[in-house]
Amino acid sequence: MGNAQGTFTVASWDENTYAELDGNAKLTRATVTFDFTGGVQAKGTWDAVMCYNDDGTAVFTGMQRMTGQIEGRSGDFVLRADGTFAGGEARSEWEVVAGSATGELAGLRGAGSAVATSEPPGTFTFDYELG
Repeated sequence: MGNAQGTFTVASWDENTYAELDGNAKLTRATVTFDFTGGVQAKGTWDAVMCYNDDGTAVFTGMQRMTGQIEGRSGDFVLRADGTFAGGEARSEWEVVAGSATGELAGLRGAGSAVATSEPPGTFTFDYELG
């Protein structure tokens, strides 16, 4: 099993509220693009839904399409990315969606995690097996 580590930055963030809840709580949809460097060289596009609590913390889930390279092998794959936001820190857990990898990454399996704060870049680690 391989292990990739690296950093990422947010290239764009488009988030819109679709339901106001009690207090400051709300439900939103977001499309976010990321640039990944290190063991994964890729552009990620994440479509997510988020539930913000009255205190500003949040829970989120979404699908992230990754286009790029792992170990010099090129292709696309999809991650399910779920996480939380609290104390100025976003933490997410990733899992490759089975059967989603294409090109030289076909058969990719794996899982990882990422952490981002208000000070870029964020960091990630990704354990994977290439088919």
